[in-house]
Amino acid sequence: MSDKLKAGILGGTGMVGQRFISLLENHPWFEVTAIAASPRSEGKTYEEAVGGRWKMQTPMPEAVKKIVVQNVNDVERMSNCVDFVFSAVDMTKEEIREIEEAYAKTETPVVSNNSAHRWTPDVPMVVPEINPEHLEIIESQKKRLGTTKGFIVVKPNCSIQSYTPALAAWKKFEPTLVAATTYQAISGAGKTFKDWPEMEHNIIPYIGGEEEKSEQEPLRLLGKAVDGKIVKAEKPLITCQCIRVPVLDGHTAAVFVNFDKKPAKEELIQALKDFKGLPQELELPSAPKQFIQYCEEDDRPQVALDVNYENGFGVSIGRLREDAYFDWKFVGLSHNTVRGAAGGAVLIAELLKAQGYIAKKE
Repeated sequence: MSDKLKAGILGGTGMVGQRFISLLENHPWFEVTAIAASPRSEGKTYEEAVGGRWKMQTPMPEAVKKIVVQNVNDVERMSNCVDFVFSAVDMTKEEIREIEEAYAKTETPVVSNNSAHRWTPDVPMVVPEINPEHLEIIESQKKRLGTTKGFIVVKPNCSIQSYTPALAAWKKFEPTLVAATTYQAISGAGKTFKDWPEMEHNIIPYIGGEEEKSEQEPLRLLGKAVDGKIVKAEKPLITCQCIRVPVLDGHTAAVFVNFDKKPAKEELIQALKDFKGLPQELELPSAPKQFIQYCEEDDRPQVALDVNYENGFGVSIGRLREDAYFDWKFVGLSHNTVRGAAGGAVLIAELLKAQGYIAKKE
């Protein structure tokens, strides 16, 4: 019998679900033993349910092809197969809130890629290098849910991963005002160019709900756990525009920042290079050894050259320079479906296991 924890994937046939499947192939700690999706996929093998819609650039892992897909709404049955679940379901926010809590109440921890619980006061929203201390509110959440082992943890929006790590690295310089524009890949919408041919040679200057997430979610990451809930930070003030661009993977951000304390360029770059967190200290399996790389070249970071930095778990920053109206400006890049989605959730699950929040069911 395997010593690995049994992981289930809710919404396993979609693009993020497929990314979970791909990232968990041969994972040293986790093994995918159950997959759930909508009722129309129930009873089919995973290979049959996905059919010709496999969107990853690597082949579908052999180990999951014959897993029979379950109905995501059959909570008890799915929960009995696993130690914890990753959630990437495609439902309304209200439905997601209900079903994730239903899984948690079966004493099954839920690590969610979805946005539905990101503002639930006692649900931690975590980037493991930035705010692992927020996991302490899990105990308050368990009291509300009436559970001993079941809980929900979420990862933040993919768009903020390309600039919020820099803000966290520069926290000691007290950033006060941030203006950002994100240039977001089509995989963030669960699409490829085959699915979305009208995106070729095109830019769409609107992504529903994305700008509010990009302006507010960094403040929750940078906030504090107080009396069993997260109180968001008051600064920096953030304004953002989000634009869909003809790129498959990789969200780029052009960012302007003001600081209360006036750092020199060398101090800012060194702070990026020095920034690390619990994933690096604990040497978690998916943790990038160097979380943030600083690119010295004027034409970096580039999607073609840097999106897969540290297997997509790292963040690339470049073009740091003084601005005529703000203190500094820079360009950031992150892999939106690895660090920004499924990979970020896998790293959270690794941290939860390392800290004893996730364990084998008896």
